[in-house]
Amino acid sequence: MFQFKTKKTILDIRPYVPGESKSDSTERLVKLSSNEGAFGPSPKAVKAMQEAATNMHRYPDGDANILRDAIAKKNNIDKKNIICGAGSDEIIMFLCQAFAGEGDEVLHSEHGFLMYSIYAKAAGATPVSAPEKDLIADPQALLDKVTDKTRLIFLANPNNPTGTYWTRQTVVDFHTRLPKNVILVLDSAYAEFVDDPDYTAGHDLVKQHNNIVVTRTFSKLYGLGGVRLGWGHASDEIIDILNRIRGPFNANRCAQAAGVAALNDDEFVQQSIEHNKKMLDWVSAELISLGLDVVPSQGNFVIVDFGDEERAEGCRLYLKEQNIFVRQIGGYGLPTYLRISIGLEDEMKLALEAICAYLSK
Repeated sequence: MFQFKTKKTILDIRPYVPGESKSDSTERLVKLSSNEGAFGPSPKAVKAMQEAATNMHRYPDGDANILRDAIAKKNNIDKKNIICGAGSDEIIMFLCQAFAGEGDEVLHSEHGFLMYSIYAKAAGATPVSAPEKDLIADPQALLDKVTDKTRLIFLANPNNPTGTYWTRQTVVDFHTRLPKNVILVLDSAYAEFVDDPDYTAGHDLVKQHNNIVVTRTFSKLYGLGGVRLGWGHASDEIIDILNRIRGPFNANRCAQAAGVAALNDDEFVQQSIEHNKKMLDWVSAELISLGLDVVPSQGNFVIVDFGDEERAEGCRLYLKEQNIFVRQIGGYGLPTYLRISIGLEDEMKLALEAICAYLSK
């Protein structure tokens, strides 16, 4: 029994467990468990943070004006329709706080980001999961779950942990069939890695529809996961509501400075995208050659099916013994799979060699 009264839905929450990152070994740690940027942050972002740190006793710009200017310019969108946060997670939390509560439902796909369900429950709402088809969010299955209680639909596009995605036309067709009072949230955390010309991160759709929101992050391509920085793009009405519950200084000074510098380092960004594409294709082909099933990915990671849970966990533990961390995803309903982030080339070679050694045992 808990002494203090809280929402029943909060007691139903299983806390989020991030990818492993700590080792007692003194050997080199190869961390491929959290989909972080392979090259780390841009040197220009590091320099900007160092300079900003000299004034860390001063509160940051509460409206993140310079950062929002840079985001608006980079994405050809209006600054007034941007909100910044401590990671895109915070924007997701704001959306659940603002638009969902007791008696409401928050819809997501079967293998969607775990935080959708957690933030829905934290707001007092009921999360609802729709089955996927071939590890891809199923538009009809989602529509079949929409009721008069549905307030938000979260679609990670591309999805984590599967790496699968919807084309722009699929998103448009799906949105057309939604009730106008339901908000569609496109979580585009991995948008920069997608190379399909038929894909959209969703900013063009936000301009056309007042019930579409796009969330973005600096944690993946830009390598700034440690400073917690993300943003959202939405209609005037939604931005106004979210700003009413946003803390006054939720994006810190150093994070804002790093974000601006990262956005402006085009050479680093292009290098990171090209590296990810090269490594993703190579790693996927190598894993397939080992007889493993690989799900085609449009992210900076790939999931691999080992056929049964014991074999997948055995491989994960074997890699851990070699100080190589990958992610088990049983919490996403995929216990026979492991998710492997794309790291540096030598890191990927070490991981593949270890997987090959395990399979040869």
